[in-house]
Amino acid sequence: MVNQSPIPMVDLRAHFAPLREGILAGMGDLLDQAHFILGEQGRSLEAEIAAFLGVDHALGCASGTDALMLALRALDIGPGDEVIVPTFTFIATAEAVRYVGATPVFVDVDAQFFALTSAGVEAAITPRTRAIIPVHLYGLPADMHTLMALADRYDLKVIEDCAQAIGAEIEGRRVGSFGHIGCFSFFPSKNLGGAGDGGMLVTADAGLAERLRGLRNHGSWQVYHHDVLGYNSRLDEIQALILRAELPQLPDYNGGRRQAAAWYEQHLGDLDLILPARREGFHHVYHQFTIQVAERDRVKAALQAQGIASAVYYPIPGHRQKAFADLPLAVCPVADALAMQVLSLPMFPELSEAQVARVAATIREALG
Repeated sequence: MVNQSPIPMVDLRAHFAPLREGILAGMGDLLDQAHFILGEQGRSLEAEIAAFLGVDHALGCASGTDALMLALRALDIGPGDEVIVPTFTFIATAEAVRYVGATPVFVDVDAQFFALTSAGVEAAITPRTRAIIPVHLYGLPADMHTLMALADRYDLKVIEDCAQAIGAEIEGRRVGSFGHIGCFSFFPSKNLGGAGDGGMLVTADAGLAERLRGLRNHGSWQVYHHDVLGYNSRLDEIQALILRAELPQLPDYNGGRRQAAAWYEQHLGDLDLILPARREGFHHVYHQFTIQVAERDRVKAALQAQGIASAVYYPIPGHRQKAFADLPLAVCPVADALAMQVLSLPMFPELSEAQVARVAATIREALG
């Protein structure tokens, strides 16, 4: 019987409590100004995100999925084109490729780092390949140096899917700044999350930034002049205000996640399971703390019985999703194996060592 407080995957009430009064005051000002779309809050957030990531341009949009779709459109990728994506990630990455009429090509991932490898990507390149979308899964960057070198060799575009990795770094350089376009999600549970959907595109290319600016706004660069068919995908002012309140705290938020990860490593290190890998020069921000364990279902049930949340990200790789059943079935043994063994544990900046110890003790008992 559960006799302690539940431990959620993420505690958004605790997260927003210190920011509540400031956000409410700011929302009152917004209501007084009554400017809710493409206003000062959004412009300020874009400038602050660009400075944080070390890029020249940032443009808000309605979601991380929209960011991927807009990036593909801005790069003129469409019907007849192929885009290489990892099969082991959330469906949005491949979904966006389909939205623009292109074909996602599913490639297996590295068993240790959950990311595309240059060898795997190179084997999948055909004359129709136009782009690569590496995903920085769970908060650990993919190897952007080798992937960018490969893209340069084959004249391919690179769109970074940074939905789970804002603030993650490779040798001091933040993800999103390596590819031609970086895409971020502000879904509430993300490391920088709003109170609803939201996204951001970043780029060093002024021409791409200008193209994205119109594509997100009905294909319009001048009021009521629509040069192309675009989208209604704009980050609203309320979300921008909330995200601006959080952004200065993001290094501390990510630091809290890294501390929680260190506690997990301390308490779980001697058990028969695989902990998230560390990589020299790569700064992990632990959007998820994902273990690999053969007895996953037993462990998950034991955690649930004690009021402790856990989740499987992701139980069905992209190449096996019904939505892509019309494509040739890719051979991705690593992803198929990961889908049977991965289990993400509670992870949020406010997680205490006592909570981590309780999670670990439950896992220890489940594994006998």
